[in-house]
Amino acid sequence: MFRMTRLRQPLLQLFQWSTALAVGALAGFACARLRTPIPWMLGPLFALALLRISGFEIASPPIARQAGQWIIGTALGLYFTPTVVHQVAGIWAALLAGAAFAIGMGYVSGILLAQLAGIDRTTGIFASVPGGATEMSTLGERFGARVDRVAAAQSLRILLVVAIVPATYALVGVHGADAYVAGATVFDARGYALLMAATLGGCMIATALRLPNPFILGSLAIAIPLTAANVELSAVPQLASNAGQCLLGCALGSRFQRDFLTGAHRFVGAVVISVLLAMVLSALFGVGLAYASGIYPATLVLGTTPGGVAEMCITAKVLQLGVPLVTAFHVTRVVVLLTVTAPLFAHLQARQAARHHASPLDTPRK
Repeated sequence: MFRMTRLRQPLLQLFQWSTALAVGALAGFACARLRTPIPWMLGPLFALALLRISGFEIASPPIARQAGQWIIGTALGLYFTPTVVHQVAGIWAALLAGAAFAIGMGYVSGILLAQLAGIDRTTGIFASVPGGATEMSTLGERFGARVDRVAAAQSLRILLVVAIVPATYALVGVHGADAYVAGATVFDARGYALLMAATLGGCMIATALRLPNPFILGSLAIAIPLTAANVELSAVPQLASNAGQCLLGCALGSRFQRDFLTGAHRFVGAVVISVLLAMVLSALFGVGLAYASGIYPATLVLGTTPGGVAEMCITAKVLQLGVPLVTAFHVTRVVVLLTVTAPLFAHLQARQAARHHASPLDTPRK
């Protein structure tokens, strides 16, 4: 009996994973037929999120997100031709300004979230700084934040941004004004295999070095130099790009649990309000930065939006809105946030403690 139970568990898991991927693929195909924005990511995301909240025990394979990021990171890296690399290097000040703004915006929306949801500021801030659910949960735990709330808020933030931003762009009829194309435009089976093997190696190295978002940053770290050096192994076929988006959508949808909306209405409502505020502030900052730099406003608004790296870059790719610029803004933001957030928060804690001769910035509630 014990052996049968042990045997059934992997089979049940395999069935759940297969069902999730099948549902995601069907949802992506349906959304593509309906011509919705970024269909191959939004379709699986909403389909799996709704099923899981409804109580269905399905989930994407554990490596779905990493595999999706690997594919998408490789495709994005092909946009960084020598001309584009030179152009991106010329806007380094704007990139750093965008990252600095993201830190300030995270603190403002985090304090608002803490007030509205009745949680401690530590949890509110780490739940709002747009640096990634896993990374912010890990950092927040070091300072006593509630990891479950941080992870839930970060997941909901990405869901809201991915749902609202592309739909808004499509509604107002924003089209790409930047004529960026990938360096490699022809698919070659052997070259594609070499390209994917090389970028997978980059992912493995980034993982070993414990870098944030290793599968997207690792693939970019290989694909960008190759493209910048005019090494054109192969283009990434549309089928592979769609598969990568589908895997990401399935992974994001699988984060939601049945009890996500039960017993936490105040928290969820507060997250929604704080994310909407962050999106408005980001849009205003993006427009202002566009005016100062001369870059197309729609591109910079997308580049400063508090979404995930892969998700926002996919949006730029589908909408043809300055893919390398948007990628550069989001990669810079993530790297800066994940290296600065912890020491900055510790510094602010120490200053607050010294000023009031009491506890640090906040005492987390149990």
